[in-house]
Amino acid sequence: MNTPKNKKARTAVSAVAIAVATITAVAVGGAGDNESTPAPEVSTSPDTQVYHRTVEIQGQDVFYREAGSKDSPTLLLLHGFPTSSHMFRNLIPKLADSYHVIAPDYPGYGQSSMPSVDEFEYTFDHMAEIIEELSTKIGLDRYSLYLMDYGAPVGFRIAAKHPEKVDALIIQNGNAYDEGLKDFWKPLKAYWADQSPENAKALKGLLTLDATKWQYTHGTRDAESISPDNWTIDQSKLDREGNQDIQLAMFLSYGSNPPLYPEWQKYLRDNQPPTLIVWGQNDVIFPADGAHPYKRDLTDLEFHLLDTGHFALEEDGEEISQKIRSFLDRKVSAEQ
Repeated sequence: MNTPKNKKARTAVSAVAIAVATITAVAVGGAGDNESTPAPEVSTSPDTQVYHRTVEIQGQDVFYREAGSKDSPTLLLLHGFPTSSHMFRNLIPKLADSYHVIAPDYPGYGQSSMPSVDEFEYTFDHMAEIIEELSTKIGLDRYSLYLMDYGAPVGFRIAAKHPEKVDALIIQNGNAYDEGLKDFWKPLKAYWADQSPENAKALKGLLTLDATKWQYTHGTRDAESISPDNWTIDQSKLDREGNQDIQLAMFLSYGSNPPLYPEWQKYLRDNQPPTLIVWGQNDVIFPADGAHPYKRDLTDLEFHLLDTGHFALEEDGEEISQKIRSFLDRKVSAEQ
């Protein structure tokens, strides 16, 4: 909903833009030019404006980014580790002219509340519950889901519970098959079996600046094209007091996901949601071995492996956005 204050702000921005355009036109015409040069039209697209909102869920402030008309089909973007809705900052405005786009931050991530592990249950079950409550509170009756990394186990829990709400799936390096958990996962599997200080210490290496930067740059075609703002922002959140304990809790909870894979695969077979896979094939966290098995369970599947790494949007965001738009236009908009 646009408040009067927001409307005044947009009006002011438009007025400034028109004024700048007029000054530029006069300057180009020259001081001695007696003919008036009309100012060019300034087109604005308020639907692509990204708004930054917060809603209270279970006593926590849950932050989300929102753009697009609420009358348009909704796309719910679920982020991965160790980032937040920040990973979707460029994608959202590329789709918001035709789609209502929502991207939340889980508690403990991004701009959402960060209660301690003693105050909040950091599990994938609870994160799915939070996102489900958020979707209800802000009036999302139906939506397509973008599942990436941690977003896959969060989103699959919701989809399997409420298949009637899901129009389509977009999966980007999000796992639902045992084949997708390879060598990278050995120290995590050890921690699932034994939460010893030694096993915990091995995982804390994943919470360092070097590891965060590696997640963004490994497997890319050109690491220099990836903005360092990504790992700088993510690391600033990881370095908050108490956040390492949160991440260890989530690492432990990830062990609850593989036992649910058969249930999620059954959801796919039984409901056959139209699905687009756009997967960074050079990712060693969620390698392409985890992408191919979706072909076993889905008949309406569009499958693309991209020559990039884990955070595929950073290097191939334009291509991914075009594929998403084409897919949703055909599979969702055309059906509504």
